[in-house]
Amino acid sequence: MANLPSLRRKHPSFVYEKYEWNISRKGLEIFFDFRLEPDIKFRPKILIERADAKQIERMGKQNLNNLVFNLGLAEMISYWKAACPPEIIINAGPLNTEQKRWWKWLAINGLGQFFYENKINFLESGFLKITAARTVKNELSDSSKLKTDEKILVPIGGGKDSAATLEILKQEQKDLVCFALNPAEETVKTIKAAGCKNPIFAQRKIDSKLIELNQKGYLNGHTPFSAYLAFLTTLTAAIFGCRHIAVSNERSSNEATLKYLGKNINHQWSKTFSFEKSFKNYSRKHLTEQIGYFSFLRPLYEIQIAEIFSSFKKYHPIFLSCNEAHKTYSGTKKPAGKWCCGCSKCLFAFIILYPFLGEKETVKIFGENLFENKKLLETAKELTGEKDAKPLECVGTRKESNIAFYLSLIEAREKSPGKNLPFLLDYFEKNIFPKNKKWEKDARKIMSSWNKQNNLPKSFDKILKKHLFSKQKTP
Repeated sequence: MANLPSLRRKHPSFVYEKYEWNISRKGLEIFFDFRLEPDIKFRPKILIERADAKQIERMGKQNLNNLVFNLGLAEMISYWKAACPPEIIINAGPLNTEQKRWWKWLAINGLGQFFYENKINFLESGFLKITAARTVKNELSDSSKLKTDEKILVPIGGGKDSAATLEILKQEQKDLVCFALNPAEETVKTIKAAGCKNPIFAQRKIDSKLIELNQKGYLNGHTPFSAYLAFLTTLTAAIFGCRHIAVSNERSSNEATLKYLGKNINHQWSKTFSFEKSFKNYSRKHLTEQIGYFSFLRPLYEIQIAEIFSSFKKYHPIFLSCNEAHKTYSGTKKPAGKWCCGCSKCLFAFIILYPFLGEKETVKIFGENLFENKKLLETAKELTGEKDAKPLECVGTRKESNIAFYLSLIEAREKSPGKNLPFLLDYFEKNIFPKNKKWEKDARKIMSSWNKQNNLPKSFDKILKKHLFSKQKTP
């Protein structure tokens, strides 16, 4: 790995030079020009399929330019992190003081895991400064001209959460527009299973120079992808006239993963309610007032979503929540495209579905009984809080992991009385279960919980409550 101080000396600034867009037969093609001073240039591309000239004319070029410019600000973080230059220079468009402050906040917090894993002191004086060639006092472009209706843009990732959002809203006969970025096989299958017609696909292409730099020892690591997705879906909603963007982030994402330099580090930071609130405010001031971004599942824990999802059987053979399945490790391997059954994400998904599906159906999804895997004991300890740090993955809170193990234990005992427990459930029963005298009460509390810290419009609030409380199966 390259030395950070030497990288910062070699590359004193990162420049967002410009953006370009054009309408082709494929859709809206967008290019961003970045430069890692003095001489490394990047030109990533994104294509939003099916966008056409009439839509661009309807929304207005001023609105499009503003939304594309801001999307480029979200994109640049992935390239800036390669060397973490002390200064980011924005030449592509204007920023006011508040915006510069906001983007620094996003970069510092969104790259928390990256700083931790690369042992970077992001708190040191002068670590990052953002400057802009032009400043503005006006808050919005001419966004009042944006025409939207009650369509709901639903981003689909291929996991259980977005499938749950999609199916619930579909059952309520809402006007849905499915959206997917670089859709994987499970994503396409989910959209097809839902009967979602005319989905919108976007294709994001990373500049190959970034991968080459990573392979040469430049810095690499986790970026705030959900923040990027917030800007991309806002642009897409504006083009296709959708008034709502319903993402599928839950309350579990609010829990920090670990501490580094005295600061909370959260793998899921850009999925948190903190980010959602801040983005909503930024969007209203600097993007558009006509489009509302919110997380439909925000009031719920992951295990509550799993209970709802357990009845959506047509998605069970399709969904895939394992991130290892899609990793390429900087282009050095092909993605596996299936449950790895050895990571924290797989284990967490297994334990929250098991109480509601039972052993046979859960094993059918994963291909094996993960409770039998002795190699996952340390992961189980991380999930339940027996170790200080949670896995750096999209997993639930320590409290709900314990409840999931408890409900799985109840399920196993009821269905197979007298039978030896699988390894991880046996460990839980002997080592963790005795520490709590009120498991049933805690389980009921978790499973009926409703987090009021959310941005759900009233009509969506009623829909989710109806689906949550009609499917209670807990003891």
